[in-house]
Amino acid sequence: MITYTTSKTNTELEGILQLQKANLPQGLTQEEIQSQGFVTVHHTYEQLAQLNDIEQHLIAKDGEQVIGYLLAMTAASKHDLPILIPMFEAFDDIDYFGKKISAYHYLVVGQVCIGKEYRGQGILDQCYAAYKEFFGSKYDFAITEIARNNPRSLNAHKRIGFEEIHTYTDPEGTEWVVVVWEWGKVV
Repeated sequence: MITYTTSKTNTELEGILQLQKANLPQGLTQEEIQSQGFVTVHHTYEQLAQLNDIEQHLIAKDGEQVIGYLLAMTAASKHDLPILIPMFEAFDDIDYFGKKISAYHYLVVGQVCIGKEYRGQGILDQCYAAYKEFFGSKYDFAITEIARNNPRSLNAHKRIGFEEIHTYTDPEGTEWVVVVWEWGKVV
């Protein structure tokens, strides 16, 4: 039976890291990257635990096995992962309903992943429903950025209800699409 909860144990954080490692581009074929998507950031256990201490990550479990996750990050984590600093800096420049993103109380979806053998079963949708249930009353919206060259993820997020609000290109030449899932508190 698949359950949706927040990460509370070291074993669950290790499960997130195992799933993350299996879905980094360097371990995938070009065909898998194009058809199944990928994750960009490799976290250390310490980084993941530090983020989890601020807001617990959402996980999907089949029994005791972590089969999916949505990481939770707040603005307090802006400097914890150097690779994500450009994303947070972009938030300082984006206008959203007349205010800068950084003026809102937002939750960053730090990374999303569903295990290969569990894809196409609606688990991502259920993860996001649980994410909103856990965090929707605390934050104005969820926000994330998705590499333009990751169309599976971009399309899945749009299906959930995320809307594209901005794009930018990082110093390495990757185009990022900033998307927001508004939880009814902005307007």
